Amino acid sequence: MTTSSSVPRADGADTDRLKALLEQAATDRDGQAWSDLWTELYHNGSLDVAHPLLFHTLADLAEADKAGTAASALHLAGALLVQADQRHETRNLRHQYAPEAARLLGAANRWRQVTADRNDYCHLVEAILNLEGDIHWAESLVRGVVSEEYELECPDPEGCASLWVILGERGYFCAAEDYALSDDVETFPLHPADPRALEGLGRRLYDLALSDGHEEVARALTYAFGEATCPECERRFSVVEQVAACST
Repeated sequence: MTTSSSVPRADGADTDRLKALLEQAATDRDGQAWSDLWTELYHNGSLDVAHPLLFHTLADLAEADKAGTAASALHLAGALLVQADQRHETRNLRHQYAPEAARLLGAANRWRQVTADRNDYCHLVEAILNLEGDIHWAESLVRGVVSEEYELECPDPEGCASLWVILGERGYFCAAEDYALSDDVETFPLHPADPRALEGLGRRLYDLALSDGHEEVARALTYAFGEATCPECERRFSVVEQVAACST
């Protein structure tokens, strides 16, 4: 059962609750314990993310041999670190648990190399970016690759339209209307980045996906780091830059 009370717990009760949830999460098959951890640590803050038990245990779970449990631990740990960075505008939590963060990052990179499922792989990449602390919009970037679409605003100063940027099995295009609601929606093709011209994060993620055997993800990334055209004003823009702008 999740706890929604805003009254702080006593230290002993707080520790007992966190310990119990982590123990349940290690063997929880239906995901309820993980859901409760997200609620109480990330969403309502009724448990303290700086508790010394938390990141040490998450690192232990990430280094164990259960892929699903490890992925859940890595996803939660990365999200909590980024949330703390953003909320407090410091990296105190990240610095406080630097050894555990290093263990988590090492585990994420090991799991990344042996994960065959496309979406599981993408979520591990998101966790890696969050654990590294390089960007604060990893979730938005990866969510679009997983869902095969980004819902954005035209970068025109007057914001002429809401846009759907589609990349995946349904095609590679930009529409100014929800394409799923009509067969008559006008679409403009996306312009993928030339992999040889990719730099920085785009190049790194593309190379990782290829080296890990995820060619489909690598291809989607060329479109995420490429350009789209607004069907309303025909302005051409960087998809990833607009993803970042809409995430801040």
